[in-house]
Amino acid sequence: MLKIKLARFGKNKQPHFRVVVNEAKDKRDGRYVESIGHYAPAMVPKILEINLEKYAEWIKKGAQPTETVAGLVK
Repeated sequence: MLKIKLARFGKNKQPHFRVVVNEAKDKRDGRYVESIGHYAPAMVPKILEINLEKYAEWIKKGAQPTETVAGLVK
């Protein structure tokens, strides 16, 4: 089953996340099918960029977002 989730990148205490489509059982930061955006909560102001067209396309294909990603998209 495919999930839309956050993959963590960046330095210690300076997180930067990519919003990715990945197998549910794969590692959080491992290989992913497609990157559809990024999120930088440590920046001022916070940066959130998600390609909503690709997000909707993956939802239509059956991918399920995690609670965190679903909250960010709202």
